[in-house]
Amino acid sequence: MALAKATHMKRLLLVTAILEGSVGAAMVVSPAVMVTLLVGAPLEGPAALTVARIGGAAIVALGITNWFATSDARSHAARGLVAAMFVYNVAAGLVLIYAGVGWGLYGIALWPGVLLHAAMAVWCGACLRNSLDGSHSAV
Repeated sequence: MALAKATHMKRLLLVTAILEGSVGAAMVVSPAVMVTLLVGAPLEGPAALTVARIGGAAIVALGITNWFATSDARSHAARGLVAAMFVYNVAAGLVLIYAGVGWGLYGIALWPGVLLHAAMAVWCGACLRNSLDGSHSAV
């Protein structure tokens, strides 16, 4: 049972590493394209491009952290990372919903992005719940 929980968490960490690393790299390389796909509005000016690239770099860092955590998916640190990714996915999903509903922004990737962040938050929550069932060492 503990091995199945660790495998489930390892899979989550690996998928998160690939997704976040890819999206973050795309934000660093071409933030204007990514933002247009996401919210359907141009990203204008050097300040906006700079902040978007910093955000992309932070997302790449999340991907790298998740990648390294796959080798130690049973640790307390991996559980903390999954908790942080839960918060990130919930916050990112809510920000995207507000962009669409509150500001009327809409790009082709907006609602798929909302659904992906919601699904990842649910997956993170399930891994966290499973890691607390039974022994704390069986993440």
